Amino acid sequence: MDLKNKKVLVTGADGFIGSHLVERLMEEGANVKAFVYYNSFNSWGWLDTLPKSKLEQIEIFTGDIRDPNGVRTAVKNCEVIFHLAALIAIPFSYHSPDSYVDTNIKGTLNILQAARQEDCKKILVTSTSEVYGTAKYVPIDESHPFQGQSPYSATKIGADRIAESFYKSFNLPVTIVRPFNTFGPRQSARAIIPTIITQLLAGKKSIKLGSLTPTRDLLYVKDTAEGFLQIAKSYKTIGEEINIATQREVSMGNLAQSIIQIINPEATIETDEIRLRPENSEVERLLGSNRKIGELTEWKLKYSLEEGLRETIQWFSNKENLSKYKTDIYNI
Repeated sequence: MDLKNKKVLVTGADGFIGSHLVERLMEEGANVKAFVYYNSFNSWGWLDTLPKSKLEQIEIFTGDIRDPNGVRTAVKNCEVIFHLAALIAIPFSYHSPDSYVDTNIKGTLNILQAARQEDCKKILVTSTSEVYGTAKYVPIDESHPFQGQSPYSATKIGADRIAESFYKSFNLPVTIVRPFNTFGPRQSARAIIPTIITQLLAGKKSIKLGSLTPTRDLLYVKDTAEGFLQIAKSYKTIGEEINIATQREVSMGNLAQSIIQIINPEATIETDEIRLRPENSEVERLLGSNRKIGELTEWKLKYSLEEGLRETIQWFSNKENLSKYKTDIYNI
């Protein structure tokens, strides 16, 4: 599918991955409609940081993914949907699981219903590697069992299965896109890499972290955005669940040391009990297979972990960017 001049909707466009995807779709020549979360500040999230020349080319729709009427309005006349809107912070899902059910499950249902009504040509529903839980085997392929080890992951499993049901029941052209742990500029401080970088750049000699033993498959955001794009362009991906992964892993302790060596080699790590997940909820190992995306699309990994980290650190080193982060508190 050629996305040039296609009317595409991106939900969660105001967020971390969504804003990068919007930029990549614009480069591809798509006509982008950006669904952003309505708020009284009229903030468009990270889209507000884009140059005015880019913003003028984007159609902004403010609404709430939980509202089926607003979603129907947003979807109207769109040929392709990239559904990224979600609540994603795992610690907050312990606190407010109801909101995750409403946003992640019902929000996805609203998109599917509207897409079916509007006869959309392709719908990409964003999943997460957290649905796999701690690896039972590696690399984790798309046949790996699902494990709801947090309310967040449980709601994403539910959203995925509803998406699958619409493909099988109504032949809706759905693809479930499953990125592994994405990082890069604009990521919120609830994630480990911004947590480490912002504490170090704020001059802290001892940085506070949670468990250092879990491993993750870390994917630079530009590779993630490219994965979405290539999955959308391929007709072979309809009805499939597809990982976007590097097929490499790193422990959180080694990751932290790598960033410390770049920014301040004298810094140390302090375990902060409040940042530890409940024992049975912690996902100890994530290492994804990228075989399927390689077979069905033209996607190829472009960034190494080291290259991605250096670009991310450079972005956070900008004082204006760093000022948006509260480095002295634990962000859940």
